[in-house]
Amino acid sequence: MQTNIQPPTPAMPKRTLVTPEFQLEVEQFLYAEAELLDQRHFLEWTELLADDVDYFMPFKTNRLPQDQDQEIRPRSEGGHFGDNKASLVNRAKKLSIKESWSEYPASRTRHMITNVRIRPTQVQGEYQVESYFHFYRSRGDRQIQHLIGGRDDVLRRVDSPYGFQIARRTIYLDQSLLMTAGITTFL
Repeated sequence: MQTNIQPPTPAMPKRTLVTPEFQLEVEQFLYAEAELLDQRHFLEWTELLADDVDYFMPFKTNRLPQDQDQEIRPRSEGGHFGDNKASLVNRAKKLSIKESWSEYPASRTRHMITNVRIRPTQVQGEYQVESYFHFYRSRGDRQIQHLIGGRDDVLRRVDSPYGFQIARRTIYLDQSLLMTAGITTFL
């Protein structure tokens, strides 16, 4: 009697291993980026962005389990933001002036980055970097905001003090509804 037994499907996607030194280098870049943002060094942060950067956060909708592959809305339907280098620099300049009404009083933030996974891409010197984040923001005495999700980045190796630039960032929030007055800083 012959049976059609299928081999089990692996639960974990196959990953290309990187050296511990390279993992540490990428993580240190992400931590330095978080520090720049938390210290309100927004213009210096824009130096971490490639000239052709694509910075996007799509909309997310709630779906039934059988339709979960459709919860992230396509880019053609817009998103919470979709920025290039020029618009990010403009946002950073706006946040850097003391009279910025959207940040008065200034927010106190913490960007916590974890679960960093790295894979080389087809392009020499570019790396696919996935990570999770927890963003905490407090403003004034009563405004507190938590955003949790994942980021899908493409980091490009460059000759700079930081060693990399962000060529692409797609931000996926875990929640579908933003319970905040807005997002005035960067994720």
